[in-house]
Amino acid sequence: MIHIAYIFFHGLFGLTLLAYGAWSTTAIWLNLSGVPRILALGLLFGLVLATLAARIYKRSWGWLGFVLSAVVVTGWYQTIQPRADREWATDVSRGVKALVDGSHVTLTNLRDFKWQSEDSATERWITQDFDLDQLDSVEMLTSVWSNPDIAHLLVSFGFADGKRVVFSVEIRREKGEKFSEIGGFFRQFELVLIGATERDIVKLRTDYRGEEVRMFPVNLTPDQRRALFMSYVGLAQELERKPRFYNTISANCTTVVYGLARNLKSDLPLRKSLILSGRLPQYLDGLGVLGGDGTLQERHNAALLPGPAERETSDLPYSQAIRAR
Repeated sequence: MIHIAYIFFHGLFGLTLLAYGAWSTTAIWLNLSGVPRILALGLLFGLVLATLAARIYKRSWGWLGFVLSAVVVTGWYQTIQPRADREWATDVSRGVKALVDGSHVTLTNLRDFKWQSEDSATERWITQDFDLDQLDSVEMLTSVWSNPDIAHLLVSFGFADGKRVVFSVEIRREKGEKFSEIGGFFRQFELVLIGATERDIVKLRTDYRGEEVRMFPVNLTPDQRRALFMSYVGLAQELERKPRFYNTISANCTTVVYGLARNLKSDLPLRKSLILSGRLPQYLDGLGVLGGDGTLQERHNAALLPGPAERETSDLPYSQAIRAR
């Protein structure tokens, strides 16, 4: 029995030290570069060796060494703070800003790029005024690029005067930087709220990235539509005051929207569709707010937006063309 306990506690220590070393190595590799990275990895290696030596000398000292090492690495990790002044990629260089005056909201830094390809666009940022008394529709868009269970989520608000604005929570990439799911766990990316026209942010996905984009009407009361819109306004103002990190699990395009939607209903259930974002329509249907006619599968099929080939004979503006189905 004593022998089993001996093996167990040695194994537990080994696994804990291995997990700590793997996490620390990844955090250092993703957040440092050049000489600082080499020095930090060397220090980490020294701490791990010292912890092992302490464990061999006296078992209780091994745990003490581990705790001290963890304090050092965690202390460094906490110094990594989100910033708003990096050299950003052009398409995420400006987060949307909002000014509220009663029922009127002015949005600045609205993206209205004219895309020529997936990576090339004519840059254009605009300012628009919106009257919340004319807010008459909310549509959720899912954009799938590979796995149908994983989608990027966008929300489009429509107004009786014909105006539309799309909000999208995205990673704020630096110039030349590529997205990494692993990096999203280790404070590698800031979070940005993009406000854009449909002919920019939706057309980019349907026409140039070749993604499967679906648009689902969401049945909300006027007060709920207004509250959801103002939740995005609040997020824009919050990010302007204080930047935040993107997180692959806890602060992504789906979980942030879930947090905003809780302003409508504080007891919204947590379900796996918040992780498997491609299943969001099932989640909305379960809440009784998914619009459209027919079965869930029929609505899913009808929600698919046409690509350029299906719209090539249409002279309608983009927002009208994708709805003329």
